[in-house]
Amino acid sequence: MNASQGNERSAYVAASLTLLVWSSSYAAITYCLQAFSPGELALLRFGVASLLLLALTAVGVIKLPPRQDWPALIVLGLIGNTAYQLCLIYGMTRLSAGAASVVISTVPSVTAVLAMLRLKEHLGRRAVLGLGIAFAGTLLVTLGRGHEIHFEPIAFLVFVAVLCSSIYFVWQKPLFARSNPLTISAASIFTGTLGFIPFGLDLPAKLVHVPGPQLLTALYLGVVPTVAGYLCWSFALSRAPASRVTSFLYLQPLFACAIAWVWLKEIPTWLTVAGGMLAIVGVVLATTQFTPAVLWRRRVPAECIATPEG
Repeated sequence: MNASQGNERSAYVAASLTLLVWSSSYAAITYCLQAFSPGELALLRFGVASLLLLALTAVGVIKLPPRQDWPALIVLGLIGNTAYQLCLIYGMTRLSAGAASVVISTVPSVTAVLAMLRLKEHLGRRAVLGLGIAFAGTLLVTLGRGHEIHFEPIAFLVFVAVLCSSIYFVWQKPLFARSNPLTISAASIFTGTLGFIPFGLDLPAKLVHVPGPQLLTALYLGVVPTVAGYLCWSFALSRAPASRVTSFLYLQPLFACAIAWVWLKEIPTWLTVAGGMLAIVGVVLATTQFTPAVLWRRRVPAECIATPEG
């Protein structure tokens, strides 16, 4: 086995680990909501992540971005982390872990479409068809709880989370000229954490009464999916073609549903299964037209179409 093959194999191992830990975050969020409010959970999770990232920055593993990039990073952190996480977690008070992962799986297609619109290029029929199918699938998932279809207004916050994440990925593009993806992610986590403070003011008092399992799970969310997940993801992208690495993320809804089934005994309904299949087909249709290689040639970095963790 030559060095190139070894690099790709290690990249795929890292991508698989990322897929696993990011998929687990949906069930972990649902479990933690038994003890925390959405704002408290987000603040605790990202507070822990920020402390770890600050330690990595102090020892030189992560470098801070240039001063001129901080105004943009503050805005992106508030959109891509604060708004995204709050919308997702509040939405998950009405959606199951598996259903939320299906909706979030549409981020690559929405991001690709936003990237092309920003470049003022024509959207092909395949992209429009794919986006329409993905939206129909996620709409079915969002409208369904149990075995019936009914309207859940708060669940639609997950759609807002998708838009926030897509805006974050597209508008971070100019920053890649001066910083790597891990640096940008760390800086946006720092600024996004500050945005959670008004929503988690009762967290210190809550920590005294939270059961141990939920507290440990919240710490897991901060350490593993948020920090270790991004480190593994950056490593994978540095060792193998982005088009192959990002293809792993199509499996995220499947893994998320399986983990929720084992952990929470959350059995997917026929609405989740049918909607999830439609959503995945739509995402594949939309994003295979806008592959990472094509987007890169059009000056949109491959990282722009990555699916965020939960």
